[in-house]
Amino acid sequence: MAEYRMPAEWSEHEGCLMAWPTREELWGSVLDEAKEEYANVARAIAAFEPVTMVAPPGHGDEARARCGDGATGAPNATGATGPTGITVIELPLDDSWFRDSAPLFVLDADGNRAAVDFRFNAWGGKHQPFDADDRVSALLLEHLGIDRIASDMILEGGAITVDGEGTLITTEQCLLHPNRNPGLSRDEIEAELKSRLGVTKVIWLPYGGLLDTETDGHVDGSCAFAAPGKVVVSLPSDPDHPDYARMRANRAVLEAVTDARGRRLEIVDVPQTAFADLAEGEVEVSYLNFYVANSGVVVPVAGVPQDEDALAVIASAYPGRKVVGVRTPVIAFGGGGVHCITQQIPVARTSPNTTG
Repeated sequence: MAEYRMPAEWSEHEGCLMAWPTREELWGSVLDEAKEEYANVARAIAAFEPVTMVAPPGHGDEARARCGDGATGAPNATGATGPTGITVIELPLDDSWFRDSAPLFVLDADGNRAAVDFRFNAWGGKHQPFDADDRVSALLLEHLGIDRIASDMILEGGAITVDGEGTLITTEQCLLHPNRNPGLSRDEIEAELKSRLGVTKVIWLPYGGLLDTETDGHVDGSCAFAAPGKVVVSLPSDPDHPDYARMRANRAVLEAVTDARGRRLEIVDVPQTAFADLAEGEVEVSYLNFYVANSGVVVPVAGVPQDEDALAVIASAYPGRKVVGVRTPVIAFGGGGVHCITQQIPVARTSPNTTG
């Protein structure tokens, strides 16, 4: 079997995968607003790379109408000419958090592409049913014509960040939670990550967000690789913030470790935090939950004064990329951000365009 590795998110993408908001009991009265925010995120990403939106059967036309199926966007990442944008396909879905239920794409040394299909159990069985989301990776890979590598371990993509050079960062709060893989030890979980994603070092942060009860503390609200040897971290400046001490404990771990290549980590702090008021209550919009696209970064914002400063900090961490903020308070109410609803498809050197 070929040896594969998961490339970093800033590597060149063939496109981005998303899934249309589906679970009515999750969104309740804000379902329509959730669909609008998803469409806004899709259009923002389509300015940089093609987007494939997966909608449940019978909902494709609605997704096309809201997103603008086929709208002109960025040049195709594979070098093909002609307009690209948002393409909608229909597959069975339970929910719409594709960072977690979609496959994780990997490349071998020759640039051949495959994808790891980890098991999915709706963040420890928090929502029922979830069997369609557990199966959607296999169906999607069949549609795209990409080889599938199966893993029996439960893993969500939002629980990890990789540098593409052998290092993976995760949180103990999430990956060691007994509602995911109670039969696996920490060492066994680490071994599966190394085997399937081609990493050689796993850095365990103690915490995700305290308020992130939906995912049990995914790393993508707390820390993200920005480049080899460089991370962006949430570091709330307000001592009353529930994660003030927790994120400083995370930062202390990052200060003390080296990556897979022996480098000390450069740390970029995002001190800004944002809360938005909805009829359903106050929600925190995580600036760290951004998506790195071709030549761009799409960041969740709350429509508050802190947004501008947070966008400037993130832009400093990703020089040469255009940073775009998209208001996503309803997505935050649902339990996530821009990163949670997206999954990148890296470019393969040896296969044709697969988006759409």
